[in-house]
Order: sequence, then C-alpha cells, then structure tokens
Amino acid sequence: MQTNRIAFVSLIRTTFDVALATAVTDQARSTLAQAGYTPAGPAAPVTTLDEARAAAADFAGQPPDLLILFQATFADSTMAMAFADVLDVPLLLWAVPEAHTGGRLRLNSLCGINLAGHAFTRAGVRYHHLYAAPDDPAALTTIQMLAEAAGVRRRLQTARLGRVGEHPAGFETCEVHSAALRETFGVEVVPVDLQQQVFAGMPAADAAAVAAVEADLRGRVQQLDTLDAAASRRTLSAYVTLRQMADAQQLQGFAVRCWPEFFTEMGCAACGAMSLLNDSLIPAGCEADVNGTLTGLLLQWLSGTPSFGSDIVSVDADADALVLWHCGLAPLAMADPATTPGVTLHSNRKMPLLLEFALKPGRVTVARLSEATGTYRLVIGSGEMVRGVKAFSGTTGLLRFDRPAQAVLETILGEGLEHHISLTYGDYVPHLRALAHMLRLPVLML
Repeated sequence: MQTNRIAFVSLIRTTFDVALATAVTDQARSTLAQAGYTPAGPAAPVTTLDEARAAAADFAGQPPDLLILFQATFADSTMAMAFADVLDVPLLLWAVPEAHTGGRLRLNSLCGINLAGHAFTRAGVRYHHLYAAPDDPAALTTIQMLAEAAGVRRRLQTARLGRVGEHPAGFETCEVHSAALRETFGVEVVPVDLQQQVFAGMPAADAAAVAAVEADLRGRVQQLDTLDAAASRRTLSAYVTLRQMADAQQLQGFAVRCWPEFFTEMGCAACGAMSLLNDSLIPAGCEADVNGTLTGLLLQWLSGTPSFGSDIVSVDADADALVLWHCGLAPLAMADPATTPGVTLHSNRKMPLLLEFALKPGRVTVARLSEATGTYRLVIGSGEMVRGVKAFSGTTGLLRFDRPAQAVLETILGEGLEHHISLTYGDYVPHLRALAHMLRLPVLML
C-alpha cells in the first residue's frame, strides 16, 4: 500500500460529453487503485466553482502530499484556481487525449490544463503537468514519482537534524544558516554540544548496547581484533550515544564535528560511528556539514536505502571516472560484495575505528544542497559506480558519471561547489528535479 498521500479531483464542464468524461475519470481512478493508492477527494466530479471551493476547504484540514486535478473536460481556470488559492501543495494538471473523429470535440481536456497552467503561472503557483491516457503506464510512473517527491517535501517540514559542534575553521562549505533552512524547507537544526552531550555521554553509554554493536560488527567485517579494543569501543560508544539521542530527541540525522577533538580528547575516530549511523538510516556527515547531511536525508527518503557523503579526490582518466573518498564513514550496505569489508586506523591520526571497503558497483544518484551562490540550489548528477582497484584507504569508490569525468569536475570547480557530495544507489534524478521544482530551487546538473 502506498504511504504518500494523494488526492484526486475530476473537473467537468457539463456542456461537454459528460458520459465520456465520467468514463475516463473512472479509468484514471482504477489506474491509481491498481497501484495501491486510495486518493482523497470527492467521489463525484466537480462541475461548479462552489463545488471546487467546498472540496478545497475539505482538503485544508489534512492537505495531501500531491493533488491531481484531472481535467476530464475543458473548463476555465476558476475551478483549478479555487484549489491553488487555499492549498500549498504540489499540483498536477492531468489532461487526456481524445480520438480525432472529424466530429464534435467531446472533451477538450488539453485546452483546459493550458488555461489552468497559464493562470497558475500568472499567480506564481508551481505545478506539474501530464498529457496521457488514463490507463497509460507512463502516466502512473509519473504520478508515483511526483507522489514520492511530494512526500519528501512534506517530511522536510518536520525534519530535525542535530548539529554536533561547529564546522572547522576554513570550511566555509560546511557553514549553516539555520533560520534560512527553517524558512525554506521547514527543517529544524538542533544544536548538540560536543563536549557536554556527546563526549560526556560516551563513557556512560550502556555497556551491553556497546557490546551488542561490537558483536554485530564483528560478524560483518574482518580484522576488528587487530585494532586497539578500548579505542574501538570508544568509537562504538559514540554511535550508541548518538543513536540514543536520535531516538530521544526525534532527530533524523547528524552533522558532526569529527575532528580534531574526537582524536585529541577521546582518543578515537568518529568515522566508524557515523558509518554505523548511516547504515542505520540516520544520515551522519562529517565536519558539521548540515547541508550535506540534509542532502543525504533527501536521498535516503527517496531510495529507502542509506546515503553517503563523500569528497571527490581524484580523476581516473583511464576509467573516465571520479574517485570518491572519505576516511571511513560509508554505510556497510554500500560495500562491494566481492570482498569482505575491513576496519582500519585513521590515515592521519592513526586511531580507530574506521570502516574500509570499496563501494559496490551499481547505478547511483548524487546530489548536493548548495549555497555556493549565496542562495539555495540543488545540484544533481547520476552515473555508475564501477569496480576497480581501490584507490585509497577508508571507504572509496570509482564513479563514472553520465558525462565525461573532466566535464563534471570542471562544473564542480567552475561553479565553486561545496567539497561534499551525497549519493545513494538507484536512479532518482526525476524525483530530485520534481522536488526542486516543488521547493522553488534552481537545479544545476553535473
């Protein structure tokens, strides 16, 4: 059963062929039902402005994620505008083709959404459009994609992210503007004190919980016994502390100041803790990069699988690919199944606990909520993670974008983008484009 809430309203002007309009409306409803949707909305077609206003008022108490205005026949824009005037939800204008009979124009559906789209544009209302038969599988694919993107938009309005400490000096890429995030997306950034809430909580972390995490990890990685056990357990206690904080404070993710204090004061690396959080569908990004963590959350919500925030550190000219790397915080779910994941020390600080593996091959979507221009925009890309020689220690992958690697790198450097990019497995470019449209975000394609 679908979890994204959609609503469906059929608009009919009774001077057109009501019987045919009713038939195509029933077909559209049947298509949605077969996909598992039970749309909200009036069972009967809306035929007057008063009926449209009443239906819009009914939605106001519990707005849908996506409202489908099914233009079963031509109508002027007033009924469509009755919904746009009172509902701040993504709108889909759906028109249907009709047979070229040489006789009467029975529906004139396409002209109806043309009028509505123009009225929406003049009023500053964002919308999506669809011209397809009610039983066209491509129509259902589009509706499902829009519903999923709209569901993410709705979830953003109540999202809470923990910002653990401040970003390091010189890392302007990790600056956060909490008020702007709240105003633009509804996201709340919750300050978390690194010393008093995380470091103080680690020694007091439930020993049985830490032992359970260690036992589970031991079954998934090799070489855990080669590392300093006490230091490794401190990393695992950081995971337990943050995981419990997420549950207690309803935090959907963390942006963590991972250095230098984890090394200098706690004698361990944060990377392994963040890997386990990512693997547990609690996105965690390093260097207190809130926008990066938020991007990971968007990707996770779309894919239903973990996301990973990475640096781009090199070009593999032979593979026409970019090398993604981070110390060791990728989720274990992304490990290449051809080898068993391992653990390692931080390459600079020589302390545990980090995960070590190459990312598995497969289709991926990458994204970044960027503020490089001073305003928000959504950077989107896609490609194939390919199997190759592991380039560096930690967690790393070889990503062959859908554009030449050098062209992608030129865009990143020429646009002055942030140094963190997030990825998830699967193709979610259409979803991200639709979400950006819903959120009024410009899009930059990599």
